[in-house]
Amino acid sequence: MAELDTSGGGGKKGGKVRSKKANTKVDLTAMVDLAFLLITFFMLTTSLSKPIAMDIAKPDQEDNDVKNELRASQTMTILLGKNNKVAWYMGEAGKTPPNIESFAEVRKSILKNKDEVSKTTGRQIVIVVKPTEGATYKNFVDIMDELNIAKIKTAPAIDDVNIIDSEKDAMKQAGIL
Repeated sequence: MAELDTSGGGGKKGGKVRSKKANTKVDLTAMVDLAFLLITFFMLTTSLSKPIAMDIAKPDQEDNDVKNELRASQTMTILLGKNNKVAWYMGEAGKTPPNIESFAEVRKSILKNKDEVSKTTGRQIVIVVKPTEGATYKNFVDIMDELNIAKIKTAPAIDDVNIIDSEKDAMKQAGIL
């Protein structure tokens, strides 16, 4: 007669039966689709910053005979020099020596002159910016930013052609031309 195996080993010697582990595979296709949908949604709904331009007035090169007349009492001329220095004066050139300042100090002068012109004449200050050969593009952008910060409402006039000799002489004496 044959012997019965009661050990539960399934007829194998040793008695241990190992169970197979289930394969745990996660399908991430839906997650990738969701990620791309979110990226697309945020790209389409985001508003990009728009560049802001400042109005400037530059004299016409063709009309050399016609000069724009400005009231000396309300005109501030800013000369951009080298070494990040600024020379400015109120009124007509040659009548008062220009003040030499750095860009850190020029905002106070612009605000002070703006208030004085507003009190005495009741009008807006007119700014004429004259970049010289020694000035850099950064200097020009910096002075335009300062005018914007000071809330100068009239568009600044940019004149890099009509720099007179008295302005050049004063800037040479100060070492910024």
